[in-house]
Amino acid sequence: MNPIELTALEATDAIAHGALSARELAQAQVEAVERLNPRLNALVRFDAEAALAAGRAMDAARARGERPGALAGAFATVKDNIWVADRPVSQGSALFADFVAPADALAVARLRAAGGSYLGTSNCSEFACKGVTTNRLFGATRNPWRLECTPGGSSGGAAAAVAAGLGQVALTTDGGGSTRRPAAHCGVVGLKPSAGLIPHPLGFAEPVFGNSVIGIMARSVADAAAVLEAVAGPDRRDPQCPPGDLGVAAASRLDAPLAGLRIAFSPRLGLDVAVDADAAAATRAAAAWLAEAGAELVDRDPPWPAGTSEEVLMPLQLGGLAALYGAQFRREPALFDPDIGAQIDKGLGLDAAAVAHALLHRAAMFRALAGFFAEVDLLLCPTTPCTAWPLEALGPATIEGRPASPRAHAVFTPAFNHTFLPACSVPAGLAANGLPLGVQLVGWRFDDARVLQAAACIERRTDPAFRRPRPLPQAAADD
Repeated sequence: MNPIELTALEATDAIAHGALSARELAQAQVEAVERLNPRLNALVRFDAEAALAAGRAMDAARARGERPGALAGAFATVKDNIWVADRPVSQGSALFADFVAPADALAVARLRAAGGSYLGTSNCSEFACKGVTTNRLFGATRNPWRLECTPGGSSGGAAAAVAAGLGQVALTTDGGGSTRRPAAHCGVVGLKPSAGLIPHPLGFAEPVFGNSVIGIMARSVADAAAVLEAVAGPDRRDPQCPPGDLGVAAASRLDAPLAGLRIAFSPRLGLDVAVDADAAAATRAAAAWLAEAGAELVDRDPPWPAGTSEEVLMPLQLGGLAALYGAQFRREPALFDPDIGAQIDKGLGLDAAAVAHALLHRAAMFRALAGFFAEVDLLLCPTTPCTAWPLEALGPATIEGRPASPRAHAVFTPAFNHTFLPACSVPAGLAANGLPLGVQLVGWRFDDARVLQAAACIERRTDPAFRRPRPLPQAAADD
């Protein structure tokens, strides 16, 4: 087996038992990036020597008898809006084309402390504020399942990399679904932890304060759980972080029985949204698998406050972008992606009441879900209502036969950023067009381990091929 086909935990185990050297693993990762990334454009920065040096260092430590870290076989990509010390990080923006991170983000530092190695920087949309992955600095990332399709966004580079075997895991951000939707479109696991569970005190200012969290992508739920355990934990510099260590212990619960869990099945989240037939069928199948595993499935939609929609909450993103970058946009609008520029322009025209109204609505949503999750343990719904679409478009032209707006593909994810809850997308099968579909599990705040427990149950019913790198079409891979 090619070493890149191993998951992070499989690689760590193979290295620990001498079945594989870290140098061999690092060399295989370097060769995979050099062979595949020119067609995917998943990684915008890659340091082959750093990866090889990490492999040599792991082997030297093992030779000295040192105990390897929990992630000593994990090669991780890091999204281009998360700091990696002494390396350029640009947020996909010309404004930061020459910026060099002064320190590791806390999640990066903790990943390294657990034995993980940095492989490269993954592409993202400008300021992580679009549902596709393209920007003026680096261009578009392609979906390894179909190169003429988008991987989604904003963490599309990370999703394409993990799916193709360019690193087994990825650190990302998720401000409205930016981890979960690309994961669904590329057939990998995408975890948005509870806000504050992974502190993020060092890095760029986020446009939507409180919404964006460090996310995790992997090809297995077990890998995602292992990374979560490595990088979670209190830090008083993050105002959303709880004061004590919550003791995630996600990995130990993945095989626990589901008996006694009450799971709400909500195929449209109680909203008037379009869902393609294949996405609806995948979600129904996942519900059946959970019921067969012993969970109690109930048909129940969240009791949203009247008028709930992404549009009601969008002033928070528009206003945040305007606050951070409005002055520069007024001076040099040509430096910005036109789609981001349009958002900034709208933000500059907002009044304070619009932002306050969005904050009040966000609080009402949180209270509604507090009551909802007092009666159920988890929520199951689609991650996206459709599969990936052509690269050049902001979204699919239609969903369920209806004309689709540019954000119609994103309807199932932002609500759980605004309410700070954990949510995980896990592959649930293929649509008739051959592209992957994901389903989303949501839990109450800081119940991340239970979310991953149910995700692991679904994973056990899906094709094991999802846990291995997706081969690119032969002609593309050899170009």
